[in-house]
Amino acid sequence: MSDKTNSTQLAVIGAGPGGYAAAFLAADLGMKVTLIDPEPNPGGVCLYRGCIPSKALLHAARVLTEAREAANWGIEFPSPKIDINKLRAWKDGVVKKLTGGLGQLSKQRAVTYVRGEAALLSPKTLAIRSNQGAEQRLAFDHAILATGSRPASIPGVPAGSPRVLDSTSALEIADVPKTLLVVGGGYIGLELGTVYAALGTAVSVVEMMPGLLPGVDRDLVSPLAKRMDKILLSVMLSTKVAEMKEEKNGVRVKFEGAAAPAEAQVFDKVLVSVGRKPNSGVPGLDKTKVQVDARGFVKVDLQRRTAEPSIYAIGDVAGEPMLAHKASHEGRTAVEAVAGRKVAFEPWAIPAVVFTDPEIAWCGLTEEQAQKENRTVKVARFPWGASGRAMTLDRTEGVTKLIIDPESDRVLGVGIVGVGAGELIAEGVLAVEMAALASDVKLSIHPHPTLSETIMEAAEVFFGQSTHVYRPVKK
Repeated sequence: MSDKTNSTQLAVIGAGPGGYAAAFLAADLGMKVTLIDPEPNPGGVCLYRGCIPSKALLHAARVLTEAREAANWGIEFPSPKIDINKLRAWKDGVVKKLTGGLGQLSKQRAVTYVRGEAALLSPKTLAIRSNQGAEQRLAFDHAILATGSRPASIPGVPAGSPRVLDSTSALEIADVPKTLLVVGGGYIGLELGTVYAALGTAVSVVEMMPGLLPGVDRDLVSPLAKRMDKILLSVMLSTKVAEMKEEKNGVRVKFEGAAAPAEAQVFDKVLVSVGRKPNSGVPGLDKTKVQVDARGFVKVDLQRRTAEPSIYAIGDVAGEPMLAHKASHEGRTAVEAVAGRKVAFEPWAIPAVVFTDPEIAWCGLTEEQAQKENRTVKVARFPWGASGRAMTLDRTEGVTKLIIDPESDRVLGVGIVGVGAGELIAEGVLAVEMAALASDVKLSIHPHPTLSETIMEAAEVFFGQSTHVYRPVKK
């Protein structure tokens, strides 16, 4: 290790969406910033192995699906020829452009980017080991832990087998297997299962809970579940993997549960997607006052400050929901707190999106959450079967709903299932954050014909005045 100790005002450990957002804002505020990450450029899991590559592949999957469905409208295409190498290169190209752009933004802001692994030596000093093995010390006034998360594993899975994938290796699309078992019916498994199914793989999903996407409102999951039944080989609910063995021709899996096949099944590949775990095992963390809870999350206050005054934590490592946009806003909150501003991370609505087909998106209070908390709410639903725009898209399975306080008429939550739900939910976030009333949404003129109208018409349903749905309010 070099005897020389460099110094910085703010050290950010981890350059994902939370880390680089924090570093960039700190630089904009005039701080001397050092950003540390093993990758060649900022981006983190989201850009390199998560959000961005998966959405690129989901777009390709959607194009394939629409080409097949066009036959319903009198337009038929020949069977598509899929060049998996070119598809992979395109996906990798998207990642390279975005991460390269972040590298350029880092230089423009004079952020010192160090490629390597960080270890804490004290509450105000860390060591950085570069990818080439060289080490340096860095003294800091404040540090932000933005180390993210990693795929969770399950016991009994063959270790190191190329036939057993996690979300990272699945995105590499080394090939298109004939058969694939997805273990876990959460959003990661369903998104990747959608991609492989569109590419021609016979995909099966096993989920130990009685429904897909546990925790999401059932009326939002229902249209997706119906579509999954059509595009997947099988969906086994209330079922779990009892045994998994790699063989010469594949992975033999035994199941147990309500939908378990009588005999073991052999799959070319298995994708394990049972959630993620926080990367809180930062070397040297025990040399500080930073506390970690039983689930592995770093404990933080409303400013994202840990029990060690000089150290903050944001993103996946600081608690759920594990979402890139939540991490980015936490990063900005932490930096403003470091700068001495009176801030707190107290959002009313953090949007969540499942990028399947159809997409599911929600924010604020959910109907299921309201039931668990015994909260009295009113739910106004607008079915997309009454939407002219949805009909022109031949995608009328969607639903838009508002969760409304019956006394104040305030919009407490919004849920949407349908094509483009992820793009529509931002209006719901704004409504919840601004404490909008159902009447505010109803009176806001929306363009016609659009899917965004369904939000306005859901508010009209609340008052029994929807133009395209006759649902008078019960007196």
